Amino acid sequence: MKHFKLLILMAMAIGLSACQSKVEYGDATEVETVNENFGSTDLQAITDKMVDSMMTFPSVVALTANSRPIIFVDSIKNKTSEHIDTESVTDSISNKLLRSGKFRFIDMTKVDSVRKQLDYQNNAGMVDPSTAIKFGRQIGAQYMLYGNLSSIVKQDGSTKDVYYKMTMRLMDLETGLIEWSDEKEIRKTRSKSFLGL
Repeated sequence: MKHFKLLILMAMAIGLSACQSKVEYGDATEVETVNENFGSTDLQAITDKMVDSMMTFPSVVALTANSRPIIFVDSIKNKTSEHIDTESVTDSISNKLLRSGKFRFIDMTKVDSVRKQLDYQNNAGMVDPSTAIKFGRQIGAQYMLYGNLSSIVKQDGSTKDVYYKMTMRLMDLETGLIEWSDEKEIRKTRSKSFLGL
């Protein structure tokens, strides 16, 4: 009976210690290798590569030498089999480009909200007409930045290989010409031991 009680106490102690968790702050730029899925390190690598490539490409250097071109960024298309928050990728690239001081941006995701606000200001009869923003005064984008994130996944027994490719392009909206294009590739491999660890 004593052994049975001791076993129960030990099981409870192990159970309680296994249920405890610890949360710590970490370095957001530290390499994250929890699994082979798309993660924060991949997002940062893609953002850095794409922005650095675009900012140093000769035609883009020429475009930004004497002016700040107006760009709209189309949402990155997720062509992988994973659920990836490509809005985060789009936001990170946009933020880094905007912070460079070389570009100005139009946020196409807010067009409906802006339209509603302008309609309210001009048609609701509740805003002083001298302070209402007039329709037709916004500046149009000169360039569109867009891209795709795709992947190829292969598995053989206990080994899984995931290949990601991010492709981006900058298009001149007046001419339809592509002023810049580049891609970033990432490969991740996961191998399981025979114990599944």
